[in-house]
Amino acid sequence: MTGFFGKLFGKKSNEESSQVNLIEDVLSGLFEVSNLNFNFDVSQSENKEIMFVEIYGDDEELLREREGQLLDAIQLFLTRVMQHQMKDERVTIQVDNAGFREQANQELTELAEKLKNVALEKGKPVYFRALPPRDRKVIHQYLAEDGRVKSRSIGEGLFKKIKIYPVKSEVNDMMDDRQPEGI
Repeated sequence: MTGFFGKLFGKKSNEESSQVNLIEDVLSGLFEVSNLNFNFDVSQSENKEIMFVEIYGDDEELLREREGQLLDAIQLFLTRVMQHQMKDERVTIQVDNAGFREQANQELTELAEKLKNVALEKGKPVYFRALPPRDRKVIHQYLAEDGRVKSRSIGEGLFKKIKIYPVKSEVNDMMDDRQPEGI
């Protein structure tokens, strides 16, 4: 394999590539092949466990369309390449554009706060719309900080709903999720 795909999936070179250099090479090749006008900055946390990638450029509105699906796709792609090329390294890659992720997470936590208050006021469970795993994690972590409520994912597949319920009725709520007999 030669060229762009050879870098991604070919054998490791004899010289040790740094994580930052690998990410930069992959992004340069990806944006060149895709004809997207993007620039990027890559940095690492002090403990070298998190790689931050900030993407910007003339086509950046594409990154934020459809709730950031292109950002998610690029992040997943970079993660897989890193796992393939540097099997022994455990690195989290976070891809963002102009604070999009932080803004989206803030909106999710605000909505979770409203639903939490409804659940507490009514003393009954409330449900959050079906979400991808990344968004569910944000909500579960936020709600875990309040001992008055619990949350859990409900459903099958990648997109699941979140059930938010007061702690006092936890046993009753679990009974509600069972399928009625005879149906």
